[in-house]
Amino acid sequence: MSTTTKNMTRREILGGLGLTLAAVPLSQLLACGGEGPATSGWATGGTAAMTGASSYPNPFTASPGTVCKLTCEQILGPCYGNTEVRKDISEGHAGLPVRLAFRVLNEACEPIPGATVDIWHAGPAGVYSGEDQHPFCNPDNQEARAARWFRGVQTTDADGRVDFDTCFPGWYAGRAIHIHFTIKIAGTESVTSQLYFEDSLNDDIIGTQPLYNTRGQRDTRNTADTVVAQEKMGDFILQTQKMPDGALLAWKTLIVRSSASTPSCEAHSQQMKDLMNSGIDPNDASTFPPDILTPKP
Repeated sequence: MSTTTKNMTRREILGGLGLTLAAVPLSQLLACGGEGPATSGWATGGTAAMTGASSYPNPFTASPGTVCKLTCEQILGPCYGNTEVRKDISEGHAGLPVRLAFRVLNEACEPIPGATVDIWHAGPAGVYSGEDQHPFCNPDNQEARAARWFRGVQTTDADGRVDFDTCFPGWYAGRAIHIHFTIKIAGTESVTSQLYFEDSLNDDIIGTQPLYNTRGQRDTRNTADTVVAQEKMGDFILQTQKMPDGALLAWKTLIVRSSASTPSCEAHSQQMKDLMNSGIDPNDASTFPPDILTPKP
């Protein structure tokens, strides 16, 4: 175990893992992945409010070129659970509606059909659903533990694309707002990682929208997240555009290994590396020392 990890307090370890749960508001936004502020008028009421979904544009019209950079690994986390094959993962949950579009390519920028893309994220209140992960992911919340919302898997089409309809994720203490994903090819995991939204977009939605603006200010911006290596954060920011019906279109091209023998890359922060080098598996809550699993009052 490294000296750095030995001297870490339980609170520091929890903060590094992003597993403490709590509350945020602010205001402003990016409409097109960094191209300036947009007007107000976000939709509410979940995916039922996506009245213009059939006319959302294809965000993958630009050529990806001929050489593509691999999407690097981040931790799976202890809140992964059983999933369901479906496009709409909201289970009727209210929130700001989001169309998530992903395109899976190999290193030669060729589409990969038949790959499975499995995603999961917290609901607007910053809580995960499901009973098959550690209770720390949804403490004392029987409704969340009995549900399966904001989890789903889809298979890529001939163009390597999958879409999910969901709601904008909420935040929880110690972590920037994020979406988990894992991609498998022929049943074999190719990459597991996480995606983020621009802080200015987070500020606008968390600060102004119903269900998101009642919990006080979030405690962790992208620039303070300790799961992803900060110098690589830009590789994991979703591109976004506000739709005429008030929903958010968010998209990302994900590059996976064409062969399991191809070396993967990782984007772990130094804090994550120290934890893993100490023998703690941040993907498996059962390996944590007992006191780490007990949040301070």
